[in-house]
Amino acid sequence: MKEIKKILICEDEEILLTALKFRLQKQGYELFLAADGAEAEMLLKRERPDMLVTDIDVPKKNGLELVNFIRQDLEWDIPIVMIAPMENGEEILKAKQSGATDFVTKPFKPVELVLRIRCIFQAQEH
Repeated sequence: MKEIKKILICEDEEILLTALKFRLQKQGYELFLAADGAEAEMLLKRERPDMLVTDIDVPKKNGLELVNFIRQDLEWDIPIVMIAPMENGEEILKAKQSGATDFVTKPFKPVELVLRIRCIFQAQEH
C-alpha cells in the first residue's frame, strides 16, 4: 500500500487556498493549511510534512524565511514549491538559491501545481 503524502500549504489568499485544497485532497494527499508563515512554521515542526507549498509573500514569515527555516534550522531536505507573481523574479531566484525545489508563477491553474507536485513525488521514488 502506498504511503499517503502530507503537504503543508501556506497561502494567505483564501480563494486560492480553497481551490488547491480541493484539488490536492482529490488526489489523495493529506493537507495542512496555514494562512501565514508563523502558523506554517508551527505546523512544520508538529506534522513533519513531505512537502511545503508556500506563497513567497505571506504575512509574519515570508516564503523565503520558511525555505531558510527548513533548510538551515530544521536541516530537512523536503521539496519546497514556491508560489510567486511573475514580477517577483529576484525573489524567486533567491528562493531557488536558498533551496526551493520548484516554483509556479501567479496566475496559474491549480491543476498545474498538482502536476508539478505529482512529478516531484514521482522523481523522489526513482
